Amino acid sequence: MTSKRGSVQLRRIEDKTSRQVRFSKRRSGLFKKAFELATLCDAEVALLVFSPAGKLYEYSSSSSIEETYTRYKQFTSVEKDANNKNVNEGTGNIENNCEDTPNSNILNEISDRCTNMNIDQMDDIELGKLRDILVEALRQTETRKVSQVLPYAPVLDTIPNFP
Repeated sequence: MTSKRGSVQLRRIEDKTSRQVRFSKRRSGLFKKAFELATLCDAEVALLVFSPAGKLYEYSSSSSIEETYTRYKQFTSVEKDANNKNVNEGTGNIENNCEDTPNSNILNEISDRCTNMNIDQMDDIELGKLRDILVEALRQTETRKVSQVLPYAPVLDTIPNFP
């Protein structure tokens, strides 16, 4: 029986060398995903990883992990509860959350189209319009994120094995 890609058996790797190699590859992938999350979703991400040998690896989408940690500590349990409640309510309020942003029209249009959308029932024209809207939103998001990340490019180059 062959193993499918992605179906890794989760158990400790006994061989020390194999474990270190796997750690290095997984760490690189984890840092890449953290960077992608911060870039694509404009999320503030802080990541701390200690290797089996005790070496510290860190990534922060803001200027420092300390800033993110300070922000986390100041985030009271009341705010956490309110934040969790808002997340659990779903995305029904996207129009209210995005009114002040420059891309609010695009976000509102995406929200309107996605609310009761059944892609299987869309014709070529509707699918083309939806694609154009999504491409434009992605382009604007990437442009904005690049303008925010460029000042930190020298810092990103100092992170080992960073994409």
